[in-house]
Amino acid sequence: MAEGESKKPGLFGRLFGRSERAPVAKEDAVPSLAVDTPESPPSDAAPQKRSWWQRLREGLARSSSALSQGIGDIFTKRKLDATTLEELEDILIQADLGISAASRISEAVGKGRYDKEISPEEVKNILASEVEKVLAPVAKPLAIDATKKPFVILVVGVNGSGKTTTIGKLASKLHADGHKIMLAAGDTFRAAAIEQLRIWGERTNAPVISREQGSDAASLGFEAIEAARKDGADVLIMDTAGRLQNRTELMAELEKVVRVMKKVDSEAPHAVLLVLDATVGQNALNQVEIFAKVAGVTGLVMTKLDGTARGGILVAIADKFALPVHFIGVGEGVDDLEPFEARDFAHAIAGIAR
Repeated sequence: MAEGESKKPGLFGRLFGRSERAPVAKEDAVPSLAVDTPESPPSDAAPQKRSWWQRLREGLARSSSALSQGIGDIFTKRKLDATTLEELEDILIQADLGISAASRISEAVGKGRYDKEISPEEVKNILASEVEKVLAPVAKPLAIDATKKPFVILVVGVNGSGKTTTIGKLASKLHADGHKIMLAAGDTFRAAAIEQLRIWGERTNAPVISREQGSDAASLGFEAIEAARKDGADVLIMDTAGRLQNRTELMAELEKVVRVMKKVDSEAPHAVLLVLDATVGQNALNQVEIFAKVAGVTGLVMTKLDGTARGGILVAIADKFALPVHFIGVGEGVDDLEPFEARDFAHAIAGIAR
């Protein structure tokens, strides 16, 4: 569960439960704008006790355990034949790797090995190799273009995916890299999200542009870009309200945010990050498709990989959409969001020691 977000009954309960929406202001309306500027620098981070590889292995333990057990059950003291390959494909599909990837992996395992024994470890090595082939082309860092100032990052996703927490962690990393950050509390529906972003602003010494709950997010985005320009910010990161991808009226609001931003800067937003919750499994595929059409998603962040045995969904998403995967998250700590590395992920999900 993302920091500062209340526990809700379930994905569809969270998303459909919002039956009433605050009225949307006209695009040319300019309500009062609050700028919260922290005065004190962020506190020192706690010393890192475990390496990222260790945390990644632990975070993907549920996914790797399910795959390892299934592979062990299939291939221990059995010769490879059509039946074992079908069973392997089923295991991979159940882990949400997707039909296409599962078929290719099974084919790679079977190549030249029919009627021979193959150890579970050998199968896992092939699995890791094939997963890496899918993920390597999409494992790309988030590049901040210094010629675009401010570099505007819009963060989108459904309710409960961890957008606000991801923004805070990203702001912390960019601040540590020497960038001057400004945050915009565009999730104007939830007062808790606004307050949560203010806390992250204090931690990262970043001003936070906000308005009262229920304000028009598009107008806030417009003025946030202007404020970031005046303040000389290198990067502006804007939160957005969680919305269900098949609710057309909510997606229209997001489309408006993008449209209004372009009135200030024709190239803004320069990056649109879609935050995906790994625990939703196959539903994430639909989210990527719809948000990409509406908001022009440029990259992905996968969170909550430590809370599911469905970590393979990242493989299915990469296989289908080929969108850059910038970060993955395996916990609630600020250090539990790290740049995505294809080989590390492939080895971790296959349960192979590096």
